[in-house]
Amino acid sequence: MTSQIVWVNRVIREEQEATGRGFIYAFWHGRQVFLTYLHRGDRIHPLISQSKDGELIARVCRAFGLTAVRGSSSKDGAKALLEMKTILDTGDRLGFTPDGPRGPLRQVQPGVLFMAQQSGRPIVPVAVGAKRQWVFKGRWDEFIVPKPFNRISMVYGEAFQVAPSDNLDVKAAELKKVLDDVAKEADSIAGVSCCS
Repeated sequence: MTSQIVWVNRVIREEQEATGRGFIYAFWHGRQVFLTYLHRGDRIHPLISQSKDGELIARVCRAFGLTAVRGSSSKDGAKALLEMKTILDTGDRLGFTPDGPRGPLRQVQPGVLFMAQQSGRPIVPVAVGAKRQWVFKGRWDEFIVPKPFNRISMVYGEAFQVAPSDNLDVKAAELKKVLDDVAKEADSIAGVSCCS
């Protein structure tokens, strides 16, 4: 409430929502904290691991009216996959951190690409930038939390498609570039002096 929020390319989100079909948000792990606030009460279901850290994140999501899908490639992956397909079929959205839950930081793992390929639904890359921020370092990751009295940007990138015949290694490199570019744009608009 103390900060100026700048929305960029919000029409991309609105166009996807207007189709009535589910789609997939993708964002780097360290930028997810404030996304939950900016999308509070929306029909987004973030994929969150079954870990203790994941439980904390799931509680934060619930506080903002978001219902998480719990699972990962290493635990309850098949169950989560079925749940995610059902969510997309109802017209709701999924939220993926392609570099989570164990990293490496800002490296795309195949889960989000596989989901997009199997479902035929687009990925919408997003990022939050904040001029003034706290950065909390973890074992492999970092979390960016905007400070009060700030300039914060919310940027949506163009929809990213994964066709049935696409090579996922090639698409991972492409998606990494897209996510990096959206994050740099968010930082630039917010007024961050040096992009991450």
